[in-house]
Amino acid sequence: MIVVTGAAGFIGSCLVGKLNNKGYKNIVLVDDFSKTEKFPNLAHKIYIEKVERMQFFPWLAKNSAEVEFIFHIGARTDTTEFSMAVFEELNIRYSRDVWNACILYGIPMVYASSAATYGDGSLGYDDHDNSLSSHLKPLNPYGVSKNEFDKWVLQQIITPPRWYGLKFFNVFGPNEYHKGRMASVVFHAFNQADGWTGGRANGQRGVVRLFRSHNPEYTDGGQLRDFIYVKDVTDVLYFLLNNPAESGIYNLGTGKARTFLDLATSVFTALNMPPVIEFIDTPVDIRDKYQYFTEAKMEKLRAAGYSKPFFTLEAAITEYVQGYLVEKIYY
Repeated sequence: MIVVTGAAGFIGSCLVGKLNNKGYKNIVLVDDFSKTEKFPNLAHKIYIEKVERMQFFPWLAKNSAEVEFIFHIGARTDTTEFSMAVFEELNIRYSRDVWNACILYGIPMVYASSAATYGDGSLGYDDHDNSLSSHLKPLNPYGVSKNEFDKWVLQQIITPPRWYGLKFFNVFGPNEYHKGRMASVVFHAFNQADGWTGGRANGQRGVVRLFRSHNPEYTDGGQLRDFIYVKDVTDVLYFLLNNPAESGIYNLGTGKARTFLDLATSVFTALNMPPVIEFIDTPVDIRDKYQYFTEAKMEKLRAAGYSKPFFTLEAAITEYVQGYLVEKIYY
C-alpha cells in the first residue's frame, strides 16, 4: 500500500491521480475529510481506504506491514495565517510523528517542505548546504513551521530507510478550486480574465490585477517567481517512489524564474484574449512578507537522476487553462 496524507488537497489529489494513471490502486488516503469543498478532487480516484487525519497513527500501527511508502503532503498552507500554534500542531508535531512512525516501521517517505523557508532569498536557494536551514529567516509563520521541521529532520541521527524533503516552489495546476485566496496566481488571473461568468463567451474583456511592486528594484509586474506545474511535481514524487536517490532535502521548482507579467500574458494568450492588466497595492498584511524573487537551484535533483524536462510556463498555463479551468475539470 501507498499512503498519501493531504490526499484531498491540491497536490495530494493530483498525486493520487498520477499514481492511478501508473496503475496504482492500493492507495490509502489520509486527510480531514470533513471539508466537503475538497470532495470533487477525489471523485474519480481509485483507492482502497480513507483514514481521518487524527486516526492515522492507530491505523498505521495495525497496517504498517503492508505500507510500502508514505507521501506526507498534508499541511496547513495558509501564508496569511499568523497563529504559530496552528502550524506547530499540524506542520511540526504531526510531521514529527509521521517521521518517527516511518522509523519505527521501516517505511520510506517524502514530506512537503516549501520555498517559503528561504525567506526573502538573500541567502540564496541552494539545497546542497544543510547548514543553511539554521540561518534562514522565513517571512511568515507558515515558512517558519516548514523550516523548523527541516531543521529538526537534519538533526536526526536515526532516519527512515529513505527520506526526501521537497521544497515546493510556486505550484499551480488543476484541483486547486477549493483554495480560495491561497490558490495560485494563475487560477486568480484566469478568473479575472475570463472566469466562470462567461466573460469570453460574451465578448467581454477581463482585467487581470497584479500586485504593484513596493520594492524599487522591481517594476510593477516584474516580480520574479519560480512557477512549477503540479504535473511536474507529481512526476518528481513518482520518480522518488521508484528510484532510490540519496536521502535529503531537495528543491522542487523549474530552476527558471519568470515574471508575473509573463504569467498574466500567458493566461490571456491561452484564452485568445488581448491582455488587459492593472496594478493594485499589495495588501498591507503581507506587504513586508512578500517574496520578490524565487528561483530553485535544481542541480541536486538532476544529479539524483531526474532528467525529465519541466513544462515551460507558457505550455503549462495553456494546458491548465484550456484543459481544466475553462470547463472546471478535475485531474
